[in-house]
Amino acid sequence: MTTGAIVAGGHSTRFGDRDKSVAELAGVPMIRRVADRLAGADDPVPPGAARAASGDRVVDDLVISCRPDQREAIAAALDGLRLPLTWALDEEPDLGPVAGIRNACRAAASEYVAVVACDMPFVDPAFLASLRGDAAGREAAVPQLDDRWFQTTQAVYRAEAMAAACDRALARGDRKVVAPLSELDRVVVGDETIRSRTTARTFTNVNTREEFADAATAIAEALGEGDGGETGDGGETAGIGDSDDADTDDTRDR
Repeated sequence: MTTGAIVAGGHSTRFGDRDKSVAELAGVPMIRRVADRLAGADDPVPPGAARAASGDRVVDDLVISCRPDQREAIAAALDGLRLPLTWALDEEPDLGPVAGIRNACRAAASEYVAVVACDMPFVDPAFLASLRGDAAGREAAVPQLDDRWFQTTQAVYRAEAMAAACDRALARGDRKVVAPLSELDRVVVGDETIRSRTTARTFTNVNTREEFADAATAIAEALGEGDGGETGDGGETAGIGDSDDADTDDTRDR
């Protein structure tokens, strides 16, 4: 079994005066798009369009890691979700993504947790499932593109080991999201393997209003509703590995 976890506790500092996790992206709250892709209930938007809309879920249940003040709006956005839902509320504010991932791992019902940031609306569910296979018997499977940045908020972790590593990192005052990785028996999934399974768009983060508009356009085009027609799996939008919900400067490391 695998628990999915969506990390949503950031303050959306570059998005403006609202919580981007529940902003409607092409008519659907962004966090709901992420959750629906894990549940196989999203629109057929690439990469992984077929799996995203197949009805075949890639996780058995879902944990939402967020601040207490976000819960009501996120719960409304996720109403009717086809996955059992657990909340991991951040009672210690502003500790960043290490605390958010730790809380999700603590709340997980399964041995392994597939972590995704709430602002990754193009996450490829088939790729995430492949990471779960990579992680089997290990403590983590973490993608790394050729820019050398670890994609820590689209990765699979053994819940107990990652929670403990996060605790130790926070105890020594290290809030970089890569800090726990050095303690884990991990598989690094490299650029060539990533591109054989999916496209870099799976890691796209939506941080600004402009990026949000670009993502909405890409979705409309993928569904044949925009002026540009089908974008295909090769397109990319917004930024990669640069998430406000993962404290941008701390999200990636080489």
